Amino acid sequence: MNIAILGSTGSIGKQALDVVARFPEHLRVVALAANTNVEVLAEQARRFDVRQLAVGEKHALDTLSTLDLPKGTKAGYGIAALEELSASDEVDVVLNALVGARGLRVSYTALVQGKRLALANKESLVVGGDLLMPLARAALQNRGTHALLPVDSEHSAIFQCLLGEDINEVENLWITASGGPFRGRSKVVLATVTREQALAHPTWFMGPKISIDSATLMNKGLEVIEAHHLFALGYERIRIVVHPQSCIHSLIAFRDGSFKAHLGVTDMRIPIQYALSYPARWEAPTEPLDLTQLASLAFEAPDLKTFSCLALALEAGRSGGTAPAVLNAANEVAVAAFLGGSCGFLDIERVVEAVLMQHTAEAVESIEHLEVVDTWARQKAYEALDAVQ
Repeated sequence: MNIAILGSTGSIGKQALDVVARFPEHLRVVALAANTNVEVLAEQARRFDVRQLAVGEKHALDTLSTLDLPKGTKAGYGIAALEELSASDEVDVVLNALVGARGLRVSYTALVQGKRLALANKESLVVGGDLLMPLARAALQNRGTHALLPVDSEHSAIFQCLLGEDINEVENLWITASGGPFRGRSKVVLATVTREQALAHPTWFMGPKISIDSATLMNKGLEVIEAHHLFALGYERIRIVVHPQSCIHSLIAFRDGSFKAHLGVTDMRIPIQYALSYPARWEAPTEPLDLTQLASLAFEAPDLKTFSCLALALEAGRSGGTAPAVLNAANEVAVAAFLGGSCGFLDIERVVEAVLMQHTAEAVESIEHLEVVDTWARQKAYEALDAVQ
C-alpha cells in the first residue's frame, strides 16, 4: 500500500514513518510534505527513498532544492502541491497530519480522488464536515469499505467500538479528556500561566498548537464537532468526561445500559497503525497496557466555566454551518499569538468569543465559501488581539 504522509516532520508524521519502517512488507511511502522543516524532510526522503515532496512556502522549496535528495525527486510548494500529492495515481492512502484549516482542501481532494483518507487533521471535519462526510458516506456505500479512517485516539477508539454495532442503539458517545496540564486550576491561576507550562501536557507528546488546544480544552470541543460529523449523532448524544490516566481513549453507551470502552497505552502509533492496517490488526508497536499496574481510573465532569474555550466550541458546534469555521480560524490566530508571546493564555478565549459574537452562522456552500469565512474570521481575530493587548 502506497502512502502520502502530509505533515511528515510533525509528531504524527514522524510516528507514522515509524509504523511504515516496522511494516515494509505492507507499507511504502511515496510522497511526503512538510511546512518549512526542510532539513528533516530531506532526511526522511533519503531514508525512505521518496521522490514526491511538497513544502508550505516558496522559500522552503528554494532551501529544499539545495539539499541532498533522491535522484529524480520532484517538489512543489503551497496548497496546489499538497493537492497534487493527494491526487497522485501512485498514492493509495493519504495520511493528513497537517496543522490547521489548510488541511481541508487536501482531505477533500483525497476523497474525491478515491483515496483512503487517514485523518489526523481535525480541522478538516471541524471546518468542512458538511462537505467531507457526504463524500465519505458515498465511498462507503459504493465500495463497501471505509474511505475515511480517523487517527485521533478518541475517534479511532469510537470507530473501533462501533464496528459491528447499530448506531441507532447507541445512547451516547463518551469522549475522554486528560484535562490537560491545568486540570483543577482556577481562572485566576490561568491568567498567569506561561507558554512552557501550557505546552507541558501530562500524558501525550504532541505539537505546540494541539498542546495549547489541549491546555485550553478547545481541543476537546473540536473533537466533539468531529465526532458529530464522523458518527452522524446529535450533540445531545455526545458527552465529555475527564479521565486523567488517559488509558481509556473513549467509550460508547448503549440504550440497554451497556458500555463498550477502548483501552490502550498513550501511544499515537496505535491509532495511526490501525488507520493504515484497517480492517486488519498488525503487531503492536509498543508494550500492551498492563491492567495490573493501573492503581485507579478516575472520571470527572469538565469545568466549562473555567475552560471557556470548550463551552465556546460546543456552542459553535450546535450553531452549525459556518460557526465552527469561525471558531477554528479565531482560535488558530489566538493560539499563534500566545505561542509567540503577544497575548496571555486567557486572551485565547477572549479573542474566540469576540469573533464568534460578530458572526451569524450560514449554511456551508463550498470550500470557497469556507475560505472567505476563514479569512474574515482571521481578520476579526487580529482586531480582537489588538483590543486585548
